[in-house]
Amino acid sequence: MDDLLTLASGSAHANSPLNILIGLTILGLAPFLLVLMTSFVRIIVVFSLVRQAMGTQSLPPNTVLTGLALILTFLIMTPTLEKMSAVAVTPYAHGKITQRQLVDRGLEPLRDFMMRQTRQKDIRVFMRVGHLKPGKREAVPLVALIPAFVVGELRAAFTIGFALYLPFLAIDLAVASILMSLGMMMLSPPIISLPCKLLLFVMVDGWSLVCAGLATSFR
Repeated sequence: MDDLLTLASGSAHANSPLNILIGLTILGLAPFLLVLMTSFVRIIVVFSLVRQAMGTQSLPPNTVLTGLALILTFLIMTPTLEKMSAVAVTPYAHGKITQRQLVDRGLEPLRDFMMRQTRQKDIRVFMRVGHLKPGKREAVPLVALIPAFVVGELRAAFTIGFALYLPFLAIDLAVASILMSLGMMMLSPPIISLPCKLLLFVMVDGWSLVCAGLATSFR
């Protein structure tokens, strides 16, 4: 991937059909890659787990959760984006660096962010899968760093989701036990437990706590 970025941005024959094709391919994949290279993965997975734990199924809608996740991602990534703008975008806009330097400098803050969240063990796994030679931590290729980062984000999201599941699970068990002790076998426990879980989540200002906890979970 690093080679593709270098070829598309720094070749002397920038207008050749091959480089144009590579550039269009990178532009098409850019939104997808940026989602995987930012805090969005952890945030959207945690939001989805919270919704499932409450048992509200399709509420809040996917559009609302995705929009909130994107805004929170932008807030968390603001320092990284500002650094990318300072070291790459602004110098390029003033004609001080080339396209190749733009890509190299712009990726460095993003690479630093991913490295802070990624375990060395995960990086070694994907380096081994890709038959890549181990080197310095700063020289890890993106083709190994991105999947290692995503795996780490999923692990962190599931850990946070497990902790958030426990209070709702306790409510479900308590309601089911009460209904059984009262002999109300025909009454579905979710009918009683759902309002209790919603009330608990609202009383503790759950969404604000979840957003704040997610924001502070990034290094």
